[in-house]
Amino acid sequence: MTSTDSSTSQGFRAEERAAVEEHARELRTEALRTSRADEAAQEARDVLADIAGMSDPDRYGMPAHALDGSVVCYFHSAETFTARYAILGFDDRARLDDEPMGATSSGPTEVTAEVEERIAALVARAVG
Repeated sequence: MTSTDSSTSQGFRAEERAAVEEHARELRTEALRTSRADEAAQEARDVLADIAGMSDPDRYGMPAHALDGSVVCYFHSAETFTARYAILGFDDRARLDDEPMGATSSGPTEVTAEVEERIAALVARAVG
């Protein structure tokens, strides 16, 4: 017996077609996740290689921290920018408004344990 029902005219019922389409979407999503993960891993390897080539004072790199997708604080290496000082800077979205004139950037001359602790506290306040 030949069926002329439109739901089976292409070989699959509507539910079967929906299941196949859903599976295809899942496969595409997984492929995107995998390629993004591979890209992120390669980027991390590249960054680590760049950091390994820096001198000790600038080995901290140029990290930046974001809040709601916008950079709030950043670090510019003195060596990279051929400058006298490294610069730790904060954008106006940083939450450092507890003083009438808060510093929006500073130029650490060396990164000691005390300076590192102070930077960590400022970054935590800025993005927290």
